[in-house]
Amino acid sequence: MSELVSRAEKLDASDELASLRAQFVLDDVVYLDGNSLGALPAAVPGRVEDVVRRQWGSLRIRSWDESGWWTAPERIGDRIAPLVGAAAGQIVVGDSTSVNVFKALVGAVRLAGGPDAGRDEVIVDATTFPTDGYIAESAARMTGCTLRAVTPAQVPGVLSGRTAAVLLNHVDYRTGRLHDLPGLTAAVHAAGAIAVWDLCHSAGALPVGLDAHGVDLAVGCTYKYLNGGPGSPAYLYVRRELQDRFDSPLPGWTSHADPFGMSPSYAPADGALRGRVGTPDILSMLALEAALEVWDGVTIEAVRAKSLVLTDFFLECVASYVGEGRVECVTPLAHGERGSQVALRCEDAGEVMERLIERGVVGDFRHPDVLRFGFTPLYVGFADVERAARVLGETLVR
Repeated sequence: MSELVSRAEKLDASDELASLRAQFVLDDVVYLDGNSLGALPAAVPGRVEDVVRRQWGSLRIRSWDESGWWTAPERIGDRIAPLVGAAAGQIVVGDSTSVNVFKALVGAVRLAGGPDAGRDEVIVDATTFPTDGYIAESAARMTGCTLRAVTPAQVPGVLSGRTAAVLLNHVDYRTGRLHDLPGLTAAVHAAGAIAVWDLCHSAGALPVGLDAHGVDLAVGCTYKYLNGGPGSPAYLYVRRELQDRFDSPLPGWTSHADPFGMSPSYAPADGALRGRVGTPDILSMLALEAALEVWDGVTIEAVRAKSLVLTDFFLECVASYVGEGRVECVTPLAHGERGSQVALRCEDAGEVMERLIERGVVGDFRHPDVLRFGFTPLYVGFADVERAARVLGETLVR
């Protein structure tokens, strides 16, 4: 038995989160792609069957009241809130991340006063996931603003009295770099602008601290580290102090102050409910609610602590098993700059990932040459990490 295998066994034996693995549907594959799609929580299939057969099949329309369908967006939002450092009443679940980015960014420009107040520039993270950039360009054009794309590190140097809103990613989806949410939010506020954060690659993986750091608006998906399932609904966070001024560009009947009044004129509801638009997507939303039950009694701090040990151990195993010069780590080594994934630059990365998957190690590939490995501490163990690195090393000697 190698020293690394022995250490993995000891680390798994002392892992306070190890028992959570049994709450997921897993096999003998090493699944390191939870940063794209989380594994299935075992409670979800039974809950979905109940929603379909009893709530929809038997209660039918009565379930909007009797099964709590109508209040699901804010109720589930309150379940997510502790995972991103938010008090209750500030998160509403529904729509896709893309739609929520649009709501948040246009709403942010309006909160800042827009071009009428001399705030005619929107800043976007130049390294962002492409959709955020597409939507930022459209939102800027629709609000009469110009768009400026810079890296997060460049943001403090380009902020000015013209800045209306800044859209940033908490964790870079390619490299796993963790950006300075507290410092960048403070810089945005010092310029009188509104800070909007995309939490897709951080929620459920590490502490965010939305309330503590005064973030104005935030969005995120729920199918990665929150394990909500493919296409599960996203969420929108609106800081409580801004809720009475938040002007959504997508006013809908379910965000109306009197949704069943069917008034031809719009009057927004109070609070985070202003982020709702249309009829909630109940099947996927209630699957998400069931998935979130795995977090009962689990702190995000414990998850973060394990994540850092997992990624440290993976990098150590890679250094031991992979020949020198075969891969280059593009994820920062410093804990304060690392999310919960490790990205390795590798020649022929697409082909290498295909071979890894054939051998039971599932990560993913990002063009042109990056292998991504996501570490979900709720179900990934240290033996998984050692095996993944060992198989990578064996694959690269072929």
